[in-house]
Amino acid sequence: MKKVLLCTGMIAILSMLLPSSTQAQDAEFTQFYANPLYLNPAFAGTARCPRLVMNYRNQWPALSGSFVTSSASYDQHVETLHGGLGLIAVRDQAGEGTLTTTTISGIYSYQMALSRTFSLKAGFQATYMQKALDWSKLTFGDMIDPRKGFIYETRDVPRGNLTADGRGTVSNVDFSAGLLGFSEKFYFGVAAHHLTEPNESLVVGTSRLPIKWTGHAGAVIPIDRRSRYSESSISPNILYRRQGEFQQLNMGLYVNKGPLVGGIWYRGLLFGDYRDAFIVTLGVQTEVIRFGYSYDVTVSELTPATGGSHEVSMAIQFDCRPKRKKFRTISCPSF
Repeated sequence: MKKVLLCTGMIAILSMLLPSSTQAQDAEFTQFYANPLYLNPAFAGTARCPRLVMNYRNQWPALSGSFVTSSASYDQHVETLHGGLGLIAVRDQAGEGTLTTTTISGIYSYQMALSRTFSLKAGFQATYMQKALDWSKLTFGDMIDPRKGFIYETRDVPRGNLTADGRGTVSNVDFSAGLLGFSEKFYFGVAAHHLTEPNESLVVGTSRLPIKWTGHAGAVIPIDRRSRYSESSISPNILYRRQGEFQQLNMGLYVNKGPLVGGIWYRGLLFGDYRDAFIVTLGVQTEVIRFGYSYDVTVSELTPATGGSHEVSMAIQFDCRPKRKKFRTISCPSF
């Protein structure tokens, strides 16, 4: 009985803390620059040589049914296409695998030098998306006994497009686009994901995934250029994102000293009641490999229960034959 009361009490508390009306939203990564193709399709090929990126995020691990998101991507510049090609796969699991979203995207980006110091890239992305619901992991009110807890079989019947093992699924095709402008010291970008607002409904009816609008900008300010290995810099950055009624602002600063990188961020809004997290990032990067870790300290009303969020990123930068100084790479943060 105590377990039942505790469970129902937690559900009631969470229902009061969360908005009264919700819409589908994309999974997010704290280290958004460490997952460039997920942030903006225009980043495809910006490193020129082949690049392999992997990311893992565990959000709110102290809660039962946390959000676990992982992604892997590959991109490179292709001279004959005058742009970059990229491939990214993302898998997001909510509620210990109760709800799973899998996407696979192909990306093409075109780069154009507008002047000696400023370049522009435009990216286009096509995505295949599949969302799945495991009905066997859901619990309903008619399964509860006042004394013994969840002991009854539910009368609720799985609905929608069901697989052989009883999972509800929906799949669709989606399109996105992005723009990126950069020079040696500053950069900015805008991206629009889910331009077709695909239907994500797992049961009868329509549930559109709203367009996600993202704007990001930053600069790299050198501090010490005495040698290649002692070079240091600071990099202030800002990101604004809106999807449906949800909006979010990320503000932070990176400090780079040789191969070491540190950063501190705030995620929330300057005005209003929405406060999400303070973020600490630590990373190591060389010419070949990059590794980063970040921890989100939750400052919202869910603070006592979440356990924060952990995120790990890794990238491998492959070498390629040197070519004429025709291609300009972007000097943005790696995390």
